[in-house]
Amino acid sequence: MRRSPFLATLFLLVACSEKTEQTYTVDALIGDETLLSRIMSECRNNPGELRDTVNCRNAEAADGKLRLQNMRKALGK
Repeated sequence: MRRSPFLATLFLLVACSEKTEQTYTVDALIGDETLLSRIMSECRNNPGELRDTVNCRNAEAADGKLRLQNMRKALGK
């Protein structure tokens, strides 16, 4: 019986805790251009808050890599 209040409190804390966003790697974003586009859009729409987040930094890196890959393909390399 002593566990019930503890478990109820624990459950409420977990239920009310802030949801964390999944972190994507550069390679995962390169492989999913739709996801990359969505994250880039979110980051550009709110740069003050999101600019230094891991997903925004990884999205910028993935975007840069994709641009280089596309330039190399266009040049035939």
